[in-house]
Amino acid sequence: MSTSDPDRPATPPTGPLLGEHKPITGFKDYESAIDGLVTMALGRIRIFDRRLSADYNAAVRIDAMRAFLLANRANRISIVVHDAERIRGECPRLVSLQRQFANAISIHRTLSLARGVYDPFCVADGSHYARRFHFDSMRGALALNDAEGAAELVRRFDEIWEASHPAVTATTLGL
Repeated sequence: MSTSDPDRPATPPTGPLLGEHKPITGFKDYESAIDGLVTMALGRIRIFDRRLSADYNAAVRIDAMRAFLLANRANRISIVVHDAERIRGECPRLVSLQRQFANAISIHRTLSLARGVYDPFCVADGSHYARRFHFDSMRGALALNDAEGAAELVRRFDEIWEASHPAVTATTLGL
């Protein structure tokens, strides 16, 4: 079992996107890009969005996330959203996965300080990312092996994370 740095650059992928940016032109492209990043991730996945789409309840994405988490005990998924209200009702598979891997999946909600951030993104391993330019637009880019661009998004994610608090936890509190 490896205890390597979860932000290590991933082994370079092969194929036509190696070192290139590919435009994202629609919702399906963006969600497909996230699925690809989850599948290729080797250490750390960071996701920021206004709210999670229904694809975070899809068996394919949840299975890929589970495989990622099982691959190495050090693997982590961090998610920050502006609106976390519907996650329990609309993404029960994700909530169940979080219960199973409570130490490895964190879901936060932004505080008012960070509500002005408007460009959703997903970063895998500090090298690859999918980014939309605005919540209301499906235009964006998928980049593989762009450590510099990914580092900028990791810094932004860390700032957003600091201006957030846990929103969905693995345990249910109550009487």
